[in-house]
Amino acid sequence: MARRFNTAGPCRPDWHYMIPAERRLPEAPGLVEQMGYFVVHAPRQTGKTTALRALARRLTAAGRFAALLFSCEEGEAWGDDIGSAQRAILREIDLQAEVELPAELRPPPMSLEGDEGLLRAKLSAWARACPRPLVLFFDEIDALRGQSLISVLRQLRAGFSNRPVDFPASVVLCGLRDVREYKAASGGDPGRLGTASPFNIKIESLRVGDFDCEEVRDLYGQHTAETGQLFTEEAVERAFALTAGQPWLVNALAREIVEKLAVPPDEPITVAHVEEAKERLILARATHLDSLVARLHEPRIRRVIEPLLAGALSAGGDTYQDDLQYARDLGLLASNNPARVANPIYREVIARVLAGDVEPVILAEPRRFVLPDGRLDVARLLQEFAAFWREHGEALAGSLGYHEVAPQIVLMAFLQRVVNGGGTIDREYGLGRGRIDLLVRWPYRDAEGRRAVQRAALELKVWREGEKSPLPKGLAQLDGYLAQIGLDEGVLVIFDRRKEAGEIDARTRFEEAKTPSGRRVTLLWA
Repeated sequence: MARRFNTAGPCRPDWHYMIPAERRLPEAPGLVEQMGYFVVHAPRQTGKTTALRALARRLTAAGRFAALLFSCEEGEAWGDDIGSAQRAILREIDLQAEVELPAELRPPPMSLEGDEGLLRAKLSAWARACPRPLVLFFDEIDALRGQSLISVLRQLRAGFSNRPVDFPASVVLCGLRDVREYKAASGGDPGRLGTASPFNIKIESLRVGDFDCEEVRDLYGQHTAETGQLFTEEAVERAFALTAGQPWLVNALAREIVEKLAVPPDEPITVAHVEEAKERLILARATHLDSLVARLHEPRIRRVIEPLLAGALSAGGDTYQDDLQYARDLGLLASNNPARVANPIYREVIARVLAGDVEPVILAEPRRFVLPDGRLDVARLLQEFAAFWREHGEALAGSLGYHEVAPQIVLMAFLQRVVNGGGTIDREYGLGRGRIDLLVRWPYRDAEGRRAVQRAALELKVWREGEKSPLPKGLAQLDGYLAQIGLDEGVLVIFDRRKEAGEIDARTRFEEAKTPSGRRVTLLWA
């Protein structure tokens, strides 16, 4: 069977192109040798299970340990029912042991009567009966919640001092989040996450990282080696830039190109193919992307994402650092400073999803904004948005959960409604920028019938209570943005949210302005 790019479940080297699993967690074997209890965490679809399954099999095959990976997911359904959650985990251990371990290394039969201490009793009996030290990988540990999670963690802690003869020599907890978050997941006060965890015996927390550019090149090169189809160097670099190496996205882009776009094997894969695949992934909102954006309305995530969208500095607060780490553990934000959305694809998805809450009530017909020569009528688009804003802006902005960026979201929703029929919108936002930059790209045919792309740049700013006018700074920022992208004119939209700005009808108006270097600006006050 020909290998493929994998976007669902763990990788298998005989089925999928993949980076060797042992390269993803090089520190883990040494921690096992130390009989360490440690945590492996990373966002979904990063390769945790693939790496740990390979490690478990390698440890067992080497003849020194009996190592087993199993999932705790079935315990999730039982909530605070401690006994049932433990029994679900123990049944999963038995099932996986039958598949992965020879008979002499499997756990002995045991009664599952009662609720208290079942897991500890089972693991203790197994450790005593097994001729080798046990190494257990609790995958999806944070699927457990409340009292069931507390019980499992405390039983592991209670048996820790009896290892390796009467308890597993090494235990690895694997999930989305680091151990600091387990207190919140088990019902602790998320406002005091720095206090003691119910699992305070871990010696290390390892994060499965994203691919670097060389690993993306390696992965795509495997496809070239097996099929002869070349990914151009520019395509590889663009894929890495769009994904920042997030493994699912790296595979999903390639799969979209090879299988869905069905680029012929004798045709090289170019930047244009990567861009088209990116747009298709964003519009399709695949399961992986949906699982991320479903978090956007959680208060903890909103407290982190909203300042990024607003371009403001975070107000901080008692829980900001923990909320920031939570967003990083989920994969929404990059793992290092400065705080920023993890990659350009996620950045676009977040903006589109939030604007999607407004888009269904926008009745603008996209075809009305296309000029006879095929270009986009940007002037009409702005005029109709101004009319829409006068009539509906305050009501819509007031209904959105992301209150600080509600006006910008309404405008982005209007643009999406009009532009997504044939063009694309690139967005730049982040902490401390003080604005959102938008670049509309609209393909058309020029007078000679050649393919061309019309570009229009917009900068969005907000004038909040107690602040100086953002106009001078906005013109200077737009000047720099236009210079960067090579345009001579642009649009500056300033949403005036001060009480003294007056009614929305009076303050929504157009003016003409110039940037410091003389570029022409259409200024919309709204």
